[in-house]
Amino acid sequence: MLASKSLKLGAQAVKCLSTVSHFSKSVAPATSAPRKPYVQMLQNHFLPRAELFSTTATSSADGENEEQKKISVTFVDKDGEETQIKVPIGMSMLEAAHENDIELEGACEGSLACSTCHVIVMDMEHYNKLEDPTDEENDMLDLAFGLTETSRLGCQVIAKPELDGLRLALPAATRNFAVDGYKPKPH
Repeated sequence: MLASKSLKLGAQAVKCLSTVSHFSKSVAPATSAPRKPYVQMLQNHFLPRAELFSTTATSSADGENEEQKKISVTFVDKDGEETQIKVPIGMSMLEAAHENDIELEGACEGSLACSTCHVIVMDMEHYNKLEDPTDEENDMLDLAFGLTETSRLGCQVIAKPELDGLRLALPAATRNFAVDGYKPKPH
């Protein structure tokens, strides 16, 4: 119990220090008056360790690094129309589709409780670079309309550098409880 309280306190300290650091870096001008001694001491002592645990993406000054952190993905809809987008490393194809107004439903919002984000990987070479589907994903894929050998759930396909050039076909229909023709809007 003492260990769990210590972990919670440590997590709160990291969050606090990250906030103080972010605030001081983004708001305080470089030539501002010296910081209060206790803030300076906390940052000097804890911040180097706190940054190791940061989940915030670091921003780069040049666009070159930003482009290296994205891959090119092409979505092919049921009519054969292609939409090529840039997807940040670590983002699911479901999220990328929603951000780019591509009609990929995702009724359960990526919680592995439906098959409405079913996509078909068009190239076996890219399909083989994906992690194997989990049992939960396979169970949901069994419910998907138009299942193929290279079918996956878009919420489980995560962008990584070796998937650059990935082509995903959207099936002609999905199986959902909504009435045919219903087009849900992402949250």
